[in-house]
Amino acid sequence: MPVSAVLFIEKRPVLAGGEREGFVMCSSGTVFNHVGLCVTDRGRSRRFYQELLGFGFWWEADVPDAGADQLLQLERPVGLHVTYLIRDGLVLELLDYSQRSVAAGGRRVMDQVGLTHISFSVSDLAAVLDNVEALGGSVLERTVSRHSAMIRDPDGQLLELLSDGWLAAAPPHP
Repeated sequence: MPVSAVLFIEKRPVLAGGEREGFVMCSSGTVFNHVGLCVTDRGRSRRFYQELLGFGFWWEADVPDAGADQLLQLERPVGLHVTYLIRDGLVLELLDYSQRSVAAGGRRVMDQVGLTHISFSVSDLAAVLDNVEALGGSVLERTVSRHSAMIRDPDGQLLELLSDGWLAAAPPHP
């Protein structure tokens, strides 16, 4: 069993039949698990994603250094705390560290190879934008239109906001 499975799945409740509650595998044995974000202030980030974008709290844990060091390729002490938030099936893992300083990343741009942004559809774009700064984020003013905008979370992660009207024009999900 992979180290990550040993560290994290054991925290989930076990049902009477021995199955893990909420743990479902597809026929190929692979399912999307989560997106992880390293954050500097767990409480601030949690408030941002919950109050601004409607994520709900799922669970959290202090992860033992034994195993976390190998998986994350970090020297001990690691001091990892994980907080899991969930919205519409998307699990967002907030990672913060009590035993080490975190390094600020450079600002990613849209033509840089790798993950560029995370996108959300919102029912009231203007209302969401009005609350970004109060929750520690920033609005990239030059990107704001009636239907879309780019913002940054409190640690600088680029997020795209789209009005939910675009969903009507999109083809149905497969």
